[in-house]
Amino acid sequence: MVKLGIIGGSGLDNPELLKEHKEIEVETPYGKPSSAISCGKIGDMEVCILSRHGKKHEIPPTQVNYRANIYALRKLGCSYVIATTACGSLREEIKRGDFVVLDQFIDFTRHRQITFYDKFEKEPVHVSVAEPFSDFLREKIIGACQELGVKFHKKGTVVTIEGPRFSTRAESMMFRSWGADVVNMSIAPEATLARESGLEYSAIAMSTDYDCWKTEEKPVSWEEIMRIFGENAEKMKKLLVGAIKKIGREDEEFIKSRIRTVPNWPRPGVMFRDITTLLKDNEGFKRVVDVMENRYKNRDIDVIAGIESRGFIVGSVLAHKLGLGFVPIRKKGKLPYEVEREEYDLEYGKDAIEIHKDAISPGQKVLIIDDLVATGGTMKAAANLIEKLGGIVEEIAFVIELPELKGREKLNKWEVYSIVKFEGE
Repeated sequence: MVKLGIIGGSGLDNPELLKEHKEIEVETPYGKPSSAISCGKIGDMEVCILSRHGKKHEIPPTQVNYRANIYALRKLGCSYVIATTACGSLREEIKRGDFVVLDQFIDFTRHRQITFYDKFEKEPVHVSVAEPFSDFLREKIIGACQELGVKFHKKGTVVTIEGPRFSTRAESMMFRSWGADVVNMSIAPEATLARESGLEYSAIAMSTDYDCWKTEEKPVSWEEIMRIFGENAEKMKKLLVGAIKKIGREDEEFIKSRIRTVPNWPRPGVMFRDITTLLKDNEGFKRVVDVMENRYKNRDIDVIAGIESRGFIVGSVLAHKLGLGFVPIRKKGKLPYEVEREEYDLEYGKDAIEIHKDAISPGQKVLIIDDLVATGGTMKAAANLIEKLGGIVEEIAFVIELPELKGREKLNKWEVYSIVKFEGE
């Protein structure tokens, strides 16, 4: 499962919503982020929540450390980020309380750090932001809006101003003439840095006012913004939860649909989960590797070990993607050099797996991969082998988990991750 970052005072860090909650302080080369990051789970999705302006809204827009915020979420392993923001409407049709799923921005800031490239170390880097917001995330947010039945707009251009002051009337009219739909003080620098970091980023804007272009109304005030945002905060929270659930299900459902179930094989009563159909499906196999890559690309892992034979397929491709070495763990008698052996129980009798004695160096952090966990016996033996050689099992990962066979319980000494689960199916 991918990890999602949320930027903004969303209220999602409520313990009733965010399970396994913990606060993490993250150090970055750019200083401290705006707040400690609340991490936990919403459904099955791992979520990291950062308050852009601080927990007590003490940081003005221009003083937000956007570089540290984006870097911190990336460091924690987030591959997706959804931001929330209050905005002023520049269009009659965008009413107070409406949501806008942004698709473009105009950057009218002048005093922000908006790039990680203060100098070009090897060659010039010029990142395209022609389409600055993730189509994948926008699609999920739009779907959640439709399901929730809230008033929303599928597209919108935001102009980001410096702040903390609001616009003059002349500026407000100019922004309208430029084609902007809403105005705020935060999104453009954040979206640019997210793009440079390779993050999938999208933003949900809530219209709270009409800036000051409508001469028949009072100009925007902070009190009015807070009133409208407060009235609609619960809808924003429900919208984020709905979008999170859609993001979390997307890859899992797609991958699961590509796995063939063969009844009564290799013996009566067994529902065999056949990944050959997944492996031959280009998009399905790609998603497996992408999910694993997104989970582990910022983790402190030195080498990947795979268990014969299907663990070789996913493990070796993932190792290549992450720029790591790959170590095979094989059935007994298959490796040519000196080996370490570990036995494990079968339904009738015992079997054993082996690893070369020089495959793992003491202190190396190892990710172990296999295609499926049933009873967990083989994987437990593999993890024991790594530890016999002085390695550290950073995590154990599977494509498929069969929870009713309780393999995870046998592996409770280590962190265990799986992409899809077949429960009673």
